[in-house]
Amino acid sequence: MSMQQLSPNEQWPELPAHGAMPKLNGHSREWCNAVSKGLRHPLIVLTIRDDRSTPVAILPLMHVKSFLFGSFLVSLPYLNSGGVWAIDADAARQIVTHACDLADQLQVRHLELRHEVRVEHPKLTLERSDKVHLRLPLPRTNEELDKSFKSKLRSQIKKSNEYGLDARWGGEELLPHFYDVFSRNMHDLGTPVFSKELFRQILIAFGESHSDLCVVYRNQLPIASALLVHANGCTEVPSASSLREHNSTNANMWMYRHLLSRAIEHGSHTFDFGRSTQGSGTYQFKTQWGAKPCPATWQFYVRNGNVENLRPDSNRNQRLIKLWKRLPLWLTRLAGPSIVRGIP
Repeated sequence: MSMQQLSPNEQWPELPAHGAMPKLNGHSREWCNAVSKGLRHPLIVLTIRDDRSTPVAILPLMHVKSFLFGSFLVSLPYLNSGGVWAIDADAARQIVTHACDLADQLQVRHLELRHEVRVEHPKLTLERSDKVHLRLPLPRTNEELDKSFKSKLRSQIKKSNEYGLDARWGGEELLPHFYDVFSRNMHDLGTPVFSKELFRQILIAFGESHSDLCVVYRNQLPIASALLVHANGCTEVPSASSLREHNSTNANMWMYRHLLSRAIEHGSHTFDFGRSTQGSGTYQFKTQWGAKPCPATWQFYVRNGNVENLRPDSNRNQRLIKLWKRLPLWLTRLAGPSIVRGIP
């Protein structure tokens, strides 16, 4: 077997469908290039090939660097999944060893691998499995989907029709309205907002046939928005927001019903709602649609520092969240992208 480090412009390896580690959307050229360009992080792709030059393991990494937080190797920032794809456990261990060596060489604080199936490796000494992916198997038609909903859910969706909501689909032309809702919601949550450029790069990478923006309007005012990506039979919603002052309209509920319909139109067999903590409000929201929990195991090789200090629920970060909520919206839109890009 031979080890190789690809540059982003080299030919992307075609991965076999089978393997000990699942092939995830985060292993695609589109996602890696979009996140690398959108967040301005160097992309490093480690691969192991057999004697016939067939890939047996791949690990896309981004070198996240920040004056405030230090530097990290992450697979992959912004996304919920990434980490290692490998044809067997031995290849997975080998490529993790190379990643740990690279972490030592670059002197990062930690290596973070966003796995769904854990890799047994002596240097991956810290794990986080407190969150789960929530995924809904989709039927072929909207009629079948409606029949699967409980009566309470159907009535909530129906109630939103009373408010004259209008859902519009598009691409870059809807980006300003999408981002207006998204950035305001992040401010309300006390979280620095990603740059508009990240979402532009995602739309460019996947193109209009594999990505959508959905914006929900009330009296021409954008009050909810979402990004959809359709790939390999799965539709995922990596970012979605709604404005709190319009909660009474059930706009978020109404939007998600349209998102599911869009996924069915694209022929997807699965809708990925993203990660949530079990028992949380977002977990309850997603499971009411029928979404089922799937494992999420994030593994770390920690060289220095404490990974827990970067979690939003740490005491230090709770104080920062309260401070961020009090800042003017215009300032958080200006300063947020440069801060959040440095958080792994």
